[in-house]
Amino acid sequence: MSDSRRVRAQRRVLGFDFGSRRIGVAFGQEASGTARPLQTLRADSRATWDEIGTLIEAWAPDLFVVGLPLGAGGLPTPTTRSVQRFIRRLSGRYGLPVETVDERLSSHEAEGRVRNAREHRAAGGLDALSACVIVEDWLRQDGMQS
Repeated sequence: MSDSRRVRAQRRVLGFDFGSRRIGVAFGQEASGTARPLQTLRADSRATWDEIGTLIEAWAPDLFVVGLPLGAGGLPTPTTRSVQRFIRRLSGRYGLPVETVDERLSSHEAEGRVRNAREHRAAGGLDALSACVIVEDWLRQDGMQS
């Protein structure tokens, strides 16, 4: 079976925690229901898109999952527009579908993990760990919908 025709329960995803200075990246797969932080990229670097392309080649995702910053009551925040622009560029550049996850608690959960286990040293930083939480949230939500 070709990568583009992978069955739903076996999809691989690259997750992103987009910020104005840094972008956390994580990888997850539905077959195992697991995710792992990969690395943190500089968001303002011209090389960022090349780095994302390299990650796509290495991990061969079927789709992207991006954390969407929402405020109280699920309303957009000032950052929401920047993330939506990133989503459009990501989808347009690489031609893969993009799904979003409400990221309101991902940074808080990632900080808790760092305090408890110091995962950030081996996992590419707090932003990559936040991206991992975003992918885990998506895997839980997607599993409940299946």
